Amino acid sequence: MGDSLITIIAIFLAAILMFVFPLMSISERNDDIAQLGIQTATVEFVDNVASTGKITLDDYSKFMQQLGATGNSYDVDLEVKVLDENPGKKTTWAVTDKIGENVYYSVYTSQIEKELGFGIDGKDNGTYPLKEGDIFTVSVKNTNTTISQMLRNFFYTVTGKDTYQVAAKHAAMVRSNGN
Repeated sequence: MGDSLITIIAIFLAAILMFVFPLMSISERNDDIAQLGIQTATVEFVDNVASTGKITLDDYSKFMQQLGATGNSYDVDLEVKVLDENPGKKTTWAVTDKIGENVYYSVYTSQIEKELGFGIDGKDNGTYPLKEGDIFTVSVKNTNTTISQMLRNFFYTVTGKDTYQVAAKHAAMVRSNGN
């Protein structure tokens, strides 16, 4: 009786070593590939916007398609910090060509998508113009649970609603006016 119990435990452990750990390794590798893909797409999108000075509906749609090609769903947060030069306030800074201080105010994803006409039928190629000195930031996080996350949560009991496996963030200062 004791030998058959040890044999069953040995078979169970062998099955785990032969199937589960390679599956975990492959799923981790898939998440790494997705991570690299969205990081590359995010950097290219932000750098393109920073160099052209405008966010176009075509570029944004291509970016969203590149994210969707990884097989995951993502929460994309766009933020434009618009440079608002305030020339009315005198200052004692050493800058002699400007009077006042520069202040940034933020415009977020929903406002930008509304301006682009994203998801609105009948609106032609929308453009969100930026000016030199604005800061454009994109943050991407996966919203679905990947196979790697499921396996890790099962074996290591790493649970939590705010955990995400695949994410990217990039920001750049706009270098040209998009008008």
